[in-house]
Amino acid sequence: MAFVADAAQLIRIKSEHDVVLARTAVKTLSSQLGFSLVNQTKIVTAASELARNTLEHGGGGQVQIESIELGSRVGIRMRFEDEGPGISDIAQALTDGFTTGKGMGLGLSGSKRLMDEFDIQSKPGFGTTVIISKWK
Repeated sequence: MAFVADAAQLIRIKSEHDVVLARTAVKTLSSQLGFSLVNQTKIVTAASELARNTLEHGGGGQVQIESIELGSRVGIRMRFEDEGPGISDIAQALTDGFTTGKGMGLGLSGSKRLMDEFDIQSKPGFGTTVIISKWK
């Protein structure tokens, strides 16, 4: 099966306004791809959490948003990247309730549950990359 990705939209995340822009772009694309309202909400929620993490914990960064195809399947993929302090213990960071900030500690673990695919790479001192996908 061939894997095809459409042109990606890149949004720099430097402020709360950029988090809103990312959320809006994800909502628009997931709607255009025909995701159900429930799945649109899941996708937007995950994107919002990860965009906020990129800003608050990573000191800012970017998100790449794109539609993807695999055979007859269509989906949406987002790649969040920052050059912040990184995550020293990814397993612990993915534990419900773990937080280094003021939140409830559900951002990473919640995003993982809401999406079909979740990949995180991080190295202390070099930042974090999270890639999430949802298939229709």
